[in-house]
Amino acid sequence: MTHRRRNIYVTLIALLALLAFLWWDVQRGLPSEEELEAPHPDIATRIISTDGEPIDQFFVKNRTNIHLRNVPPFLIKALIATEDRDFYHHWGIDLWGTLRAFVTDIFSLREREGASTITQQLARNLYLNQNKTIIRKLREAITAVQIERTHTKNEILEMYLNVSFFGRGTYGIQAASQAYFGKDVNRLTPAQCAFLVGLLKGPVNYDPDEDYDRAIARRNTVIDNMVSAGFLKAEEAAKIKKNPLKVKPYVGYQGIAPHFAEMVRQQLQKMPELQGYDIYRDGLLVYTTLNATMQRAANRAVTEHIADYQKNVVNRGWNWARHKGVLDSALMRAVRNTPDYRAASSDDERVKIARDRYADKDFVDSVKQEELQLQAGLVCIDQATGQVLAMVGASNYKEERYGLNHATQIYRQPGSSFKPIVYASVFEHGATPESSVSNEPIAIGTWHPHNFAGEFEGGTITIRYALEQSVNLAAVHAIQELTSITDVIKLAKELGIRSNIPPYPSIALGTAEVSPLDLTSAYSTFANDGIRATPYDIIRVEDRNGKILFQQKPSFNYVLEPKICHELTSALEDVILHGTGARVLNYFRYPAAGKTGTTQNYADAWFVGYTPLYTAGVWVGFDDNRITFTGANGQGGRAAAPIWGKFMKYTYDALRPNIEYFNTSYPGAPVPVDTTAKPDTLSNTPKISRVDTMRPPGEY
Repeated sequence: MTHRRRNIYVTLIALLALLAFLWWDVQRGLPSEEELEAPHPDIATRIISTDGEPIDQFFVKNRTNIHLRNVPPFLIKALIATEDRDFYHHWGIDLWGTLRAFVTDIFSLREREGASTITQQLARNLYLNQNKTIIRKLREAITAVQIERTHTKNEILEMYLNVSFFGRGTYGIQAASQAYFGKDVNRLTPAQCAFLVGLLKGPVNYDPDEDYDRAIARRNTVIDNMVSAGFLKAEEAAKIKKNPLKVKPYVGYQGIAPHFAEMVRQQLQKMPELQGYDIYRDGLLVYTTLNATMQRAANRAVTEHIADYQKNVVNRGWNWARHKGVLDSALMRAVRNTPDYRAASSDDERVKIARDRYADKDFVDSVKQEELQLQAGLVCIDQATGQVLAMVGASNYKEERYGLNHATQIYRQPGSSFKPIVYASVFEHGATPESSVSNEPIAIGTWHPHNFAGEFEGGTITIRYALEQSVNLAAVHAIQELTSITDVIKLAKELGIRSNIPPYPSIALGTAEVSPLDLTSAYSTFANDGIRATPYDIIRVEDRNGKILFQQKPSFNYVLEPKICHELTSALEDVILHGTGARVLNYFRYPAAGKTGTTQNYADAWFVGYTPLYTAGVWVGFDDNRITFTGANGQGGRAAAPIWGKFMKYTYDALRPNIEYFNTSYPGAPVPVDTTAKPDTLSNTPKISRVDTMRPPGEY
């Protein structure tokens, strides 16, 4: 064998080895037959309200699948005219275009030419990466041919529109339609369709928020493509081009119930029924109990009241000069959380950083503002079912999506809002709202409870009046003489209070810490004739194909006799009509019952109450319990009750439910003083109370 022939053989063998290696490298990155037949792109898990509105989603890629039949034909024509005019005629690749691009890539040693068909783009989006290499291009072409053999043209179009990136964190035409125009894709106008198709070339480059003129030019290019492809007449194109481009401002997260959604997310991750599913990728549908209309009412009520109270009460009333220790510890905590302090390598450096921060007025002011941020938690329950209908977890709920949920995660003293549980136990022992209870001063060991400042002490009063005016001494006597501490704790647990309740007489005044959700659940039992419906927030979970993976079964427990609830409701109505909850009437004038709560030093303000349809609880206070309200403005009737009243007003105004009335009949109930059905009558209870006979409110 000559030297020349040997070189030829060696070259051929090397070339064959290179081709074999190249083919092995290409083939090992191709999708399997199963992956081709059933593509499984990442799809966002969607959270749906009980009235059918998407309220949030969990995702790695924000994607929502949609059927091709729901996509406007105009959009499909715009896509084909712009991205792949031979789509219905090729078998996955544009052969000559691909060869031209491949040769160009070979000579430039990198990818320079495009020439990708819709099917090739789909192959890249579904199975490959975005690396610009020759190997990826070969895999793309082979995968495109395999896709064409496995799927119909319409299936390919549907998959393409569901996986393509459109900017603003959205994948798929449905998510893009919502992000840019706030509507479903089937409601898009021709001009909007053309704009979205134009985004496929480079979403960042053609976002109107970045460059409006460039976005318009790109949209018009798509329209011109439709004309040249024969899909649109020139006159129609000219008319469409006259439409201005109006898109929603990009403001990031826009969910209406972030803390509710986060609570749902945490539950999904713990469900044994969802083992093997990824809530960020598998496109689950989570149907929840939240009512979107009521949630917006809750958001509005909290936002309005807290903004006003923050400005006109909290900021004006708090004096940092009198609380220097609180400020110093807050500043030190804030300094330690700064990146430069954490990165400091020596104590001397940390001392210098702290000194500089303490001298920085802007830094100090920002810490003061954060510490003085008034917080709120609101939760509303359907007492008949236990469904959580609305939840606000923080006063600045949009900025604190993953922060502390002040409706479920805080445990604070409820003050007088715990007293209805005490009196429910008293009623179990045979008393009624008309029964007498002592108002005499009392000493229990070293504890000397007193009524609210200025309130009369001495003699006896009715339980109705004791609740109405939130008389402390009466509650202490009641738990000592008309029931027992053990019975009150037992009832509280049956009503859904899960936190520890120490066996001390002071629990009559609400010294045992509870969460707003638990206390609201307890009141919902009073509203539901003694039957407690366990609160829940997830109705069912489905996979992306509609298979039910989890379905909630409501849970009920019989806790109190209906008569006892009628007695308690009758008294709690008077709390609103004549007593400490009277400020509710500034906003809501339909049948309602509830109780205020104010804790020592005005640290926490509560109002928990119910109508014949809904039970809601409101807590207002501060994250740092060393910061408190100053004076009477920290009473529950002032700081919390208005939120409750506004929420119910906005809810009833929006939903317009049939007005129902409480059943407050029981043996020995007062004889009605007015039996006429007048417009300003708030209840059809045996004791008819009218707004124009209200006494000035006492302790709020």
